[in-house]
Amino acid sequence: MATRTQARTAVVQMLYALDLGNEDMEKQAQEYLEERKIKGGKAEFSMSLFSGVLENLEKIDELIVNHLSKEWEFDRLDNVDKAILRLGIYEIIFTDLAYQVVINESIEIAKLLSTSNSTRFINGMLDKIAKEKQ
Repeated sequence: MATRTQARTAVVQMLYALDLGNEDMEKQAQEYLEERKIKGGKAEFSMSLFSGVLENLEKIDELIVNHLSKEWEFDRLDNVDKAILRLGIYEIIFTDLAYQVVINESIEIAKLLSTSNSTRFINGMLDKIAKEKQ
């Protein structure tokens, strides 16, 4: 049985694929989850996160842009890091989940899919956004 971390990781991977141009990912999302043994309640959880990010993508990306340092441009962000940030920001801003849980999950996903530098970057970005929300 899949964990919530595995369900979130699948969402990050779907967001990444969509960002790289796989326009069919929305149609293939359910099948993608099944291939990864994410079923039942965890699949519903993943789909609600995926849909939520897509519905709020403009606002989420605006938050990312507004919190980047002056030296960075949105287009220079690593696509995996961008997908992790999008999911994390969605959960912080649009759900009632404690931001500490969201940040921890995001860091764990970054450890699996990205670099050690990314974990610090993602932690800092999400922490700033979470503190502003409060």
